[in-house]
Amino acid sequence: MRQSRWTPTIVPNVGDQNVYLVLDCFERSGCAWREADAGDTDLETVIRDLMAGQYNDPQRVIAFNTSEHWADDVSEDVAREIRRRADLRHEDLSSSIEDFVIRHAGRQQQLTLRLA
Repeated sequence: MRQSRWTPTIVPNVGDQNVYLVLDCFERSGCAWREADAGDTDLETVIRDLMAGQYNDPQRVIAFNTSEHWADDVSEDVAREIRRRADLRHEDLSSSIEDFVIRHAGRQQQLTLRLA
């Protein structure tokens, strides 16, 4: 009789909630998925930390839900939300976050005023 080997999962047991992780790059060390407490992987915390400059050079934001069996790159949605919040607060973004926003949501288009 062949015994199956059980391997523990590395996926956190956070119940039925969406988890958001950021791929961050460092000059000499390369890129890594940033470590986070399970309670700090919700969308609001990730956006707040990105806007506060907690990441060096963010490249992507991935969302997943193990209970619902899905994962998705949500970088564009996060970039648009960061831009929206910064615009509402009339805040400038740090260069690394601005690069992230431009990379995923494009350059902000200035509306032109048509003169008659």
